[in-house]
Amino acid sequence: MKKVLVAVGVLIVLIIGALIALPALIPADRIQSEVVAGVKSATGRDLSIQGKVSVSVFPSLSVQVGNVALANPPGFSTKDLIRLGAVDVRLKLMPLLGGKVEVDSFVLVDPVITLETDRQGKGNWVFDSPAPAAAAKPADKPAEKPATAAAPSGPSDIRLGDVRITGGKLTQIDGKTGAKQEVSDINLQVALKSLSEPLSAKGSLVWNAKKIELNLGVASLKALMDGQSSALDVAVTSEPVKLGLKGNAKGGASPGVDGMLDLAVPSIRNLAAWAGSPITMAGNGLGPLSISGKLAAAPGQIAFTQANIAIDAIKAKGDVTVNTSGSRPNIKGRLDVDMLDVNPYLPPEGAPSKGGDGKAAAGGGGAQPAKAQPQGWSDDPIDASGLKAADLDFSLTCAGILVKKIKVGKSALRLVIKDGKLAADLTELALYQGAGKGRVALDGSMPGVGLDASFQLKGLQAEPFLTDAADTDRLSGTGNFDVAVTGQGKTQRQIVSSLNGKGALTFLNGAIKGINLAAMARNVATAFTGGANSTEKTDFAELGGTFTIVKGILTNNDLALKSPLLRVEGKGTVDLPQRSVNYRIDPKVVASLEGQGGGNAAGIVVPILVSGPWDNLSYRPDLEALLKQNVQNVGKAVESLIPGTGGGKSPAEGLNPLKLFGR
Repeated sequence: MKKVLVAVGVLIVLIIGALIALPALIPADRIQSEVVAGVKSATGRDLSIQGKVSVSVFPSLSVQVGNVALANPPGFSTKDLIRLGAVDVRLKLMPLLGGKVEVDSFVLVDPVITLETDRQGKGNWVFDSPAPAAAAKPADKPAEKPATAAAPSGPSDIRLGDVRITGGKLTQIDGKTGAKQEVSDINLQVALKSLSEPLSAKGSLVWNAKKIELNLGVASLKALMDGQSSALDVAVTSEPVKLGLKGNAKGGASPGVDGMLDLAVPSIRNLAAWAGSPITMAGNGLGPLSISGKLAAAPGQIAFTQANIAIDAIKAKGDVTVNTSGSRPNIKGRLDVDMLDVNPYLPPEGAPSKGGDGKAAAGGGGAQPAKAQPQGWSDDPIDASGLKAADLDFSLTCAGILVKKIKVGKSALRLVIKDGKLAADLTELALYQGAGKGRVALDGSMPGVGLDASFQLKGLQAEPFLTDAADTDRLSGTGNFDVAVTGQGKTQRQIVSSLNGKGALTFLNGAIKGINLAAMARNVATAFTGGANSTEKTDFAELGGTFTIVKGILTNNDLALKSPLLRVEGKGTVDLPQRSVNYRIDPKVVASLEGQGGGNAAGIVVPILVSGPWDNLSYRPDLEALLKQNVQNVGKAVESLIPGTGGGKSPAEGLNPLKLFGR
């Protein structure tokens, strides 16, 4: 027994001696040359080690190397892909022999990594190493069934001591554009007592002059390695943005992560400027942003549910799911907005227009400001490729919308994009005591774009709507609309020129302000020379008509205005491609006080012609048609309106038949 113990003792001494002497038996220079040759063979790149190489086996298996660089191939602006100021790796030897990895030290000092693409877009991280030659198979021997081999097993445990990166730098260079991004002052420290105990990683970096702090916590790496779940805690903190995720991560064949996500941005504008894409949109909006909700991410699918979103004063809730497993992304979701006030994102009222140099246009010498030139339809090709980028099914509801002075009530919209075709269904619209619905369909699967649209609105109060929308109260009454159009083309002009459709509109119990059609009919000579009088108006019980659109030409033949002592009929065309109007209005002073629904009555007809481009219409009497009117009809109308001559239900105040001809 004593001899056995002596033999074991001698063996241990010999092993320890061999471990101590091994680095001396294998010089560091030889190790360095072997490593350089191996890297060259595997990657085709040159590895340079300009610093001291120190290798030891006992009591730790350790390597310390200084000033190491892996070169770039020709064609790149930088010399090296990776450069390390120093590398210190130390593994405990005895635990390693037992299948455990205990890292005493793993330190990278001043690592500099430069990721660059050349002018052809190839990255310097792509290695062109030759593929190993396949072993020849004997032709005279049948293939033997391979013996079942035990699956290789990794280390039973890992322990990390001093694991850190200090003073790192990462640079990305685009060889095509010359764009350059740089991350500096990269510091990272990792702590792990064992695979079954929590892993923590803390670090920081500087990007665009702002420090970003990173924190990662994983409850059990062993659980992830075994394909199970483990608690996860991630935090990214900086001045422009804060991001946090608390939940679980899963490893194995179906990795994923789920948990509660919190995002806080003090200012969207400041964040965009920091990221290099400043927002130039007018208005004072896009301040704070906050998003919170449940995130579930797995290969091919990301879901964000129970979301609470706040942008400036806008509050919303919703869900969204993105599936990327198909040929193109599929997005489904909904968003419910409390009140959408878009005014903070619009230019302020009365903001000066900017000239070509970006400066506000200034008038001098009392000159009148230049009149804006009318804009025509665009001949630029319409790019509908965005409709084919993804499939979408999204629902939006709004408790209310405020655009300048226009107040829209509760509204609901469903947007569907499938195979390049878009359908937007407005299922609910509350607008100035009116209720409406509509649909717009765009077909981008064909050359150009196909349009199919319809809209219905009932009960709109015209005066408050026009006051808020166009700052005019020229028309009052209750409006009802029903419009349907179709078209197709590769440009705006082609679509407008191809429009076909029909529609109807009516206004009940209202007035046209600024013009008195009855006075025009009574006094032809002065009605068109005195200018519009804001105190004048034409009351009506009913105003409306129907129209058709054929190849961009809108035709109306049944415009009718009915009011006491006045009927107005109209017909004509609107050339949508040319943006012009050719219309005839026949106002008639009648011997009847019946309004809405009143029958036809003989009267004095004074035709009015409306023509010209629709942004500069002209109005003039059709005197030739007036002279051709039957004089008997004039006499009968006058006779019926004069008390005591028969037929008049009520005197027409101020009516002088001589004024028909300006006398």
